[in-house]
Amino acid sequence: MMLRKRLALLIYFLFLLVPIYWLLNMSFKNNTEILGGLSLWPQIFTLDNYRVIFTDRSWYEGYLNSLYYVSLNTLISLSVALPAAYAFSRYRFLGDKHLFFWLLTNRMAPPAVFLLPFFQLYSSIGLFDTHIAVALAHCLFNVPLAVWILEGFMSSVPKEIDETAYIDGYSFPKFFVKIFIPLIRSGIGVTAFFCFMFSWVELLLARTLTSVDAKPIAAVMTRTVSASGIDWGVLAAAGVLTIIPGMLVIWFVRNHVAKGFALGRV
Repeated sequence: MMLRKRLALLIYFLFLLVPIYWLLNMSFKNNTEILGGLSLWPQIFTLDNYRVIFTDRSWYEGYLNSLYYVSLNTLISLSVALPAAYAFSRYRFLGDKHLFFWLLTNRMAPPAVFLLPFFQLYSSIGLFDTHIAVALAHCLFNVPLAVWILEGFMSSVPKEIDETAYIDGYSFPKFFVKIFIPLIRSGIGVTAFFCFMFSWVELLLARTLTSVDAKPIAAVMTRTVSASGIDWGVLAAAGVLTIIPGMLVIWFVRNHVAKGFALGRV
């Protein structure tokens, strides 16, 4: 029975890897071979597709733009959500539950709902086609999620720790940074993971609020469609490189994510 379960899991795992392998396989082929027929590995191995991405300024700037505003968004979301989540977990005030629910309703709305207001607002104040514009737009969705996740972790920390720190003479900033944050580092890792991944894969807002200077890689990938057809090899290479940042984030926060799913409210 155990052997059957392991075999079933192995087959399922391999099935999940098929699209990723096929994308990697296509990235080392030229368009002629890709369109010429089906092959499990490149007949003529080439790195030209990756060379285009690393030498064409519009391609590698797309990656840099995406990494810039995604990192900025994650930093802002955590900076805002940490004190907000602490307030929700430690204090009771008028309308706290209603305010908490209202934050979550922002996360439930699709990005298209806020597309026109963001576009008009940023165009009028000169933030259109900037990294901070996309980062702030994504905060509307990431901050509520971050507050919700962090509040669950903070509520599991006994309030006696706060009181003991105050008795020992700790100021709130010193207590929060040196004592409290290390206690919820798994929650911070989980929150950073979800904020990063949402901002990295979101396309509608990032594409609409940028044009040239801050255009993300997902928008740049549409350049492969032209009058001569689709450059499948370059598109596949771009897809492979797009997966790498997410894999690196998962690798660095894997332990925190595992603990977060076990202990938090994820």
